[in-house]
Amino acid sequence: MKRFKFFKSLKFRIFLLLALIGILPGIVFRIGLLRTYESRAVEIRSMDILSQAKVLGTQIVTNDYLNNPSSDIISSQLDLLSNVYDGRVLVINNRFQIIKDTYNLDGGKTIISEEVIRSFKGEEITKYDSDDCYIEMTIPLTNNETREILGVMLVSVSTDSIQLNYDYLEGNALVIETALGIVAVALAAFLAIRLVRPFGKITKSINAIQTGEEQEELAVSDYTETEAISNAFNQMIKRMQVIDQSRQEFVSNVSHELKTPLTSMKVLADSLLSQENVPAELYKEFMTDIAEEIERENKIINDLLSLVKLDKAVGELNITQVNINELLEQILKRLKPIAEKANVEMVLESFRPVTADVDEVKLTLAFTNLIENAIKYNRPDGWVHVSLNADHKYFFVRIEDSGIGIPEESLEHIYERFYRVDKSHSREIGGTGLGLAITRNAVLMHRGAIKAHSKEGEGTIFTVRIPLNYIA
Repeated sequence: MKRFKFFKSLKFRIFLLLALIGILPGIVFRIGLLRTYESRAVEIRSMDILSQAKVLGTQIVTNDYLNNPSSDIISSQLDLLSNVYDGRVLVINNRFQIIKDTYNLDGGKTIISEEVIRSFKGEEITKYDSDDCYIEMTIPLTNNETREILGVMLVSVSTDSIQLNYDYLEGNALVIETALGIVAVALAAFLAIRLVRPFGKITKSINAIQTGEEQEELAVSDYTETEAISNAFNQMIKRMQVIDQSRQEFVSNVSHELKTPLTSMKVLADSLLSQENVPAELYKEFMTDIAEEIERENKIINDLLSLVKLDKAVGELNITQVNINELLEQILKRLKPIAEKANVEMVLESFRPVTADVDEVKLTLAFTNLIENAIKYNRPDGWVHVSLNADHKYFFVRIEDSGIGIPEESLEHIYERFYRVDKSHSREIGGTGLGLAITRNAVLMHRGAIKAHSKEGEGTIFTVRIPLNYIA
């Protein structure tokens, strides 16, 4: 398995790529060089033989050698041409008879071949046979005055010397290619290890995170890509640390919030148990306080359960078509007693009828929290203004109050669980610090957005935007 993993690794693939880049040019160069040499050598040899043969052909015609092949000078020149180029020369007359054979084998015989016939028609033919290593050419013997073709000279020349040079050159090229290949493989291995090393650092750091070891900030800036990975990794680590810190704070806050009412109830109960003949008035007062603490505990638990439900998958939304105008009217009607008790005036302003695809229960909970906070954190004789509007894609709910406002430094924390701007005032009015966290989750589950604008002492404005049509 490890062997297969190595072949799939980035290091092996980089090595293979670099090795191929180093070796393939050498192979291509060797093949190209040898082919170029062979074709060029054959071309030069053919041109040399052709020029010599033409000169000799002119002498053959001039001296009427075709009709009187007894000229020793021409015969010796033909033999010289044959010896110099290690070949065979045949002189053929217009009756297709061989009147001269430098090998003295076929003199007087008749030769009829395609090449000879074509040469009698005026063609100069050169043919190279690489398998049997020879060059064959047929040259018309033409009378320069009458342009009559009187005969044909057939020259067949060995290319063994070219082949010997070719083999020698091929051997040297293979040696050079092998040496370059070894260097390329070694260099590819070195570069592959070098190039992959930064990724090993990243892997080591990630493994350190998994094993719970202390992890410093990752800084692998060898390449632009590894630097980008390092930055993303560091951002992820910071995000994980923030999440872990938030989780610890949440657990601590939950423990504290649940323990506080229990502690109060225990103190009250111990006080009653430690006294004999407790007056009915004191007993009733203590029991009232215990009941209030139980109610407070119950509210915290209910808010926690709501938050857990909202943290679950969005698919659990119960989407129905809801009249948002009527929904807000019902919420204000339900909160009217609280507003009257706090002497706060509530106004609902609807700019148009709005119907949307929403989860009525969760959205009611969200708007109830916002409007109830606007009432509870208001001033005596204050007001709460709720407005509803919509366009072709979204509906907008704006909740504005004349309350105590939120300090600027607290605005970015108000959606955190158990966060309170004014802890003493929150406890007086029975807040748990979970309301805005619940509201934000409910809005986000509907693919919506919530924004807060506030200035301390001048009131707060919450703006909620929800799509008219829910898209899963």
